[in-house]
Amino acid sequence: MELGMIGLGRMGANMTRRLIAGGHRVVVYDREESAVAKMVAEGATGATSLRTLPSKLRPPRAVWIMVPSGDAVDETIVSLSGSLQKGDILIDGGNSNYKDSMSRAAAARHLGFEFIDVGTSGGVWGFKEGYSLMIGGTKSTVERLRPVFESLAPAPDRGWAHMGPSGAGHFAKMVHNGIEYGMMQSFAEGFALLEKKKEFKFDLAKVAETWRHGSVVRSWLLDLTAEALQENPTLRGIGAQVADSGEGRWMVAEAIASDVPCPVITLSLLERIRSRVSDSFANRMLAIMRNKFGGHAIQKS
Repeated sequence: MELGMIGLGRMGANMTRRLIAGGHRVVVYDREESAVAKMVAEGATGATSLRTLPSKLRPPRAVWIMVPSGDAVDETIVSLSGSLQKGDILIDGGNSNYKDSMSRAAAARHLGFEFIDVGTSGGVWGFKEGYSLMIGGTKSTVERLRPVFESLAPAPDRGWAHMGPSGAGHFAKMVHNGIEYGMMQSFAEGFALLEKKKEFKFDLAKVAETWRHGSVVRSWLLDLTAEALQENPTLRGIGAQVADSGEGRWMVAEAIASDVPCPVITLSLLERIRSRVSDSFANRMLAIMRNKFGGHAIQKS
């Protein structure tokens, strides 16, 4: 099958490599000419602009967009729309808000082409391990793209699924990322307690490696944690600030709007935000209150 790929960041490039390995012809575009040249050297066909990319594909065409969520997606769609024809398919594989995906799908159908939202998980390991694909859109359009999904997934019969109508794919990915926040926070807190218990002199890498086999908490995330601790047991040189992609915030807002309690995921998001405040006014307020009611000492900054 032929496919256009827009956005050759680490994930977009690795997805392109996996598609080429699966026998697909891929036409690529990125604002960085060097990124396009690299993919061309690996077997892709290069496009010099967004507007010319569709002309290098045989209709009906499918174009996969891997750019940051928000305005970048809309700008890409606007740039492409004049070159698309009835029956063409746009695929957003980034971390877009599901509500935006629903609106984009409706707008695309009004113009005569289809829009598919694909929540994509796999990170930097996707090329080797395959990607988990959560797909939203019409069943007939998803079936047309089946060869693409089968090549990107860990296996043709697993790791990808049609989740439901437009928006369902990105909604499922939003929840997936929220769960990921909670799992990561639990591991982080557990290992922090082990590290604090100095009298036992825990070898954290050994603990992680032990848990990887037979334990009920064994997981790919624990595999990566064990690898990280083997490489850097004391986490020397690692900053304490933790970023978030935005999907955790969307999930917490959705949980509140839906009256679904998600306290663990909500707290894990707040912990990430708190990690970025090195000189927290709130923490200073806590210190002064403790001093006022209990005479507790205040550490000077």
